[in-house]
Amino acid sequence: MVVVGPTLVVKHVENSDLLKKAYDFLEQDEEIQTLIKMSNVMAVSRLRYNDHGVVHSRIVSGSALELFDMLVEAGLKPSTIAYGTARSVEEAKLVVLVAAYLHDIGNSVHRVEHEYVGALLAKDIVDRMFREILPNLSPASKYMLRHEIMHAIYATEINTRALTLEAGVVKVADGTDMAEGRARIPYKMGKLDMHSVSAISIKKVEIVKGSEAPARIRIHMDDSAGLFQIEAVLKPKILTSGFEKYFEVYMNVNGRELRIYPD
Repeated sequence: MVVVGPTLVVKHVENSDLLKKAYDFLEQDEEIQTLIKMSNVMAVSRLRYNDHGVVHSRIVSGSALELFDMLVEAGLKPSTIAYGTARSVEEAKLVVLVAAYLHDIGNSVHRVEHEYVGALLAKDIVDRMFREILPNLSPASKYMLRHEIMHAIYATEINTRALTLEAGVVKVADGTDMAEGRARIPYKMGKLDMHSVSAISIKKVEIVKGSEAPARIRIHMDDSAGLFQIEAVLKPKILTSGFEKYFEVYMNVNGRELRIYPD
């Protein structure tokens, strides 16, 4: 069992030289960090949406890598390996990490179609990253990994079907960042709607092994208003992840656990 949070990603990158290099690049690159900051200016300050800043990037990255490991351990083959666009599980994880970290950078331009814009913005960033962390990789291999990352970013759009396992776990992981801290800023700014009120009621999200599916997402809340976040955000992402039968969702309201997905 793991708790979804901003430090989970460290657990997944610390034992891989490639993933550690990529994560350090993501955390230290001035353009990336500025785009993420601008995403929060647009989403939180101007639109009063939930957090889309660097903490969200870290949380989604850790959650996506955790879900990826669970599904691979359950016997699923990474799509990038199955189709020859990655040479190893480590490279498949690189796709997951980079896409998860960069998935919201399109918000730096506008909320509308931010997934599409973010995929395009990621192209030059990924090229620059690969020159530093994968200098000996062939151009064709770099291009294939780059476009797998771009697909995973684009597929986070709620109605767009993810076509790879890597994109699917990034999409579902995006929906797991729903605990109260994510909505605290817009809530304090006076935004009172179902999104902010329901998010404030969610205290913790866990990822555990499921009983009927490989991965169970358990959401702890102190009020059933948190169900709105599951129904409006998490479930639609699972249903377009391409791997919907591999997840189950439970809510825990003051100690009482109920299955929400599958229905």
